Amino acid sequence: MSLFVLGDLHLSFGVDKPMDIFSGWSNHVEKLEENWRALVTDDDTVVLAGDISWGMDLGEALPDFRFIDGLPGKKIVMKGNHDYWWETMSKMERFFRENSLETIAILHNNAYRVGDISIAGTRGWFYDAHGAHDDKVIAREAGRLRTSIKEAEKLGGEVVAFLHYPPVFAGRECPEMMDVLLQCGIKRCYYGHLHGKKNHQNATTGPYKGIDFTLTACDYTRFKPIPIN
Repeated sequence: MSLFVLGDLHLSFGVDKPMDIFSGWSNHVEKLEENWRALVTDDDTVVLAGDISWGMDLGEALPDFRFIDGLPGKKIVMKGNHDYWWETMSKMERFFRENSLETIAILHNNAYRVGDISIAGTRGWFYDAHGAHDDKVIAREAGRLRTSIKEAEKLGGEVVAFLHYPPVFAGRECPEMMDVLLQCGIKRCYYGHLHGKKNHQNATTGPYKGIDFTLTACDYTRFKPIPIN
């Protein structure tokens, strides 16, 4: 029973949104499926750290969820900035039930235990965003992260944080998100969102203020799920 993470699948089986127009994304679905099946078994769990489907609603995203559901293992999905299909927890859970999507669970103000690790997380927000709207969103996301971590603490084990947006990039922090991670004693944080050579080079990876950060974006991992030990 192993735990993996992968961000930014950017699937588009139900809409016309090809990713191969971007450098490094040629045949990315084929690469993703081949790598996934080589690494993940039905006894394993994969956290999908946002930007999962280009579908604008759950109906458009259904072919992407069917693809994900057909891959080995259990999947825990969280929201990214391009997941426009995202609805309330109750609507998404009902949609998954009605469409017999039995291997997908949702991370939103809750937590999951896999082996010795308890999974907490939320989308996060831009580290460099300022303004009344941004301040409101950041405060809400920081609250959701704290709530999720508290739920994870109840489950025991090491609490590991998962975000879509990086809480720190090239030394610039989103202080509200970093404060929660530090105050709650998080030692490992996995995030996605960053694409392209320049962003990958500037991404914060490894130890920073006592937290080990890992970038999980598909094009950074070469479309391979990252094992979490």
